[in-house]
Amino acid sequence: MGVKSKAAVAILVLLLFLGSLWLQGGLDYHWDACLKGYNQENKLHQLYNSSGVVGAEGPQVLEGCPGQTFQVSLLLTHLLAAPAYQSDVLLQPYLSSWDELVKFMEALGPMVGLISKEIETKTSIIRQLALLSEKNSEAELGPDGSSVNTGAGTENDPEASQHAGPYHSLRSMIWMEMKQGLVDFQHQTESGCRTILRLHRALLWLKLFLQKLAETPVAGRLRSPSELCRESYQNTLANHHTWFVRRAAELAFIALPERGFFYRLVCVQGQEDLSILLNKVVEAIGEVYNRTQKALDENGMLDLP
Repeated sequence: MGVKSKAAVAILVLLLFLGSLWLQGGLDYHWDACLKGYNQENKLHQLYNSSGVVGAEGPQVLEGCPGQTFQVSLLLTHLLAAPAYQSDVLLQPYLSSWDELVKFMEALGPMVGLISKEIETKTSIIRQLALLSEKNSEAELGPDGSSVNTGAGTENDPEASQHAGPYHSLRSMIWMEMKQGLVDFQHQTESGCRTILRLHRALLWLKLFLQKLAETPVAGRLRSPSELCRESYQNTLANHHTWFVRRAAELAFIALPERGFFYRLVCVQGQEDLSILLNKVVEAIGEVYNRTQKALDENGMLDLP
């Protein structure tokens, strides 16, 4: 069976199975409820997406890329804005980073685009939790009407107390959900912590893929994006997936575009420029990933079901 035939078969397989299995490594019994909630609260989702941010979260470090839906300049801007205080991550720029990463995956074709739909559902869950929390914010107000600091690990950061809402940052979300008993270490829940963990695992996959894509030639040969993506997956998300999902995912990567497509996607002339650009992105992702890893690890959340 040729490459194109395999890709065609993979499309049929993935349409049935991969979308809802991708991040959690098994059939998530909350899938229908989450999807229904996403459709019903789509307007709420739009209130928090990257296009709705008032002002920039950081300096525009790169120019936009004309003709492309995915903008690496926006991705880098959001990533650089996400780290906060000493070891925290702001959720709004974090989710806005995912908005751009979703566009990146969708640009790679319908095979990888299926994965992006599951990620959109995950980011929507967190945004909806934040909005629901705002509606009940009276419980978080102090006697003088000011916001109570709900951020665990931010007591030494003067800026932390100025921000309202338990879903303002990763650590404030963890602190609140733990306090209210929303995190179950034995069963699946719709907690923000569990959802962040799934996104966190996917972020490592994308980080490693972009890092490998930025590598300079070995013995004069640049490996194909398909090969690099499959290898990155095998070293990350595959560890959390069933055998069937791993096979389906690897078939999906066969259909990835060639390297020249990535040059055009981010408006660079060749591998040297791509390496410089992607290394900046990988470094920014790494900072966000490491902070998230530390917060989840400190609270025993790296293996939430």
